[in-house]
Amino acid sequence: MVVTLIVVCEVAFWVLLGLGLVLRYLARLPRLGAAVLLCEPLLEVLLLAVTAVDLRNGAEPDWKHGLAAVYIGFTVTHGHYMVRWADGHFAYRFAGGPPPVKPPKYGRARAAHEWRMAARAVGAGLIAVVLLQCAIWYVGDGEQTASLTDWQAKMGWLMGICVLWAASYTIWPKKPRGAGRDAHGAEPSRPTSRGTTR
Repeated sequence: MVVTLIVVCEVAFWVLLGLGLVLRYLARLPRLGAAVLLCEPLLEVLLLAVTAVDLRNGAEPDWKHGLAAVYIGFTVTHGHYMVRWADGHFAYRFAGGPPPVKPPKYGRARAAHEWRMAARAVGAGLIAVVLLQCAIWYVGDGEQTASLTDWQAKMGWLMGICVLWAASYTIWPKKPRGAGRDAHGAEPSRPTSRGTTR
């Protein structure tokens, strides 16, 4: 039941997103479109409520309940980002809006972008860990909650990997291909102490 609801919530997210954008830009009903988009968070509330009821009714905690917590965490931190992304592309394609701003590719700007994405992933992981811990406290049986503890460990690894990924762009900034070389692939000449080249 929980897995089915996760799939339903994911499908409903994109359906509501598409419907909201169509109403906003094609039907010229921006308020109604915004109201539809604001219904998106209700999906996470519904999933959280059903998961809690499932546990209250005596269901043994397993990977499905852990997956629900992870899904809620990521939709909370990435949902608004996805809505903005889709809104920008839809407005550009169908409503004469400006071209969507693409993520930077190189240098400090790219590193800053990667840190922002890492912050979202860490936020999602922390939300999932907190929800999982609440479920562990609610059940109260250490043996039954082993699968939930495993999900917490996985979230810890995921957060660590995301931070290391972002840090790699800070330590080794990405540069355009061929940057710092001339047309023949040679390094540019450097001035000597007397201002001449060598």
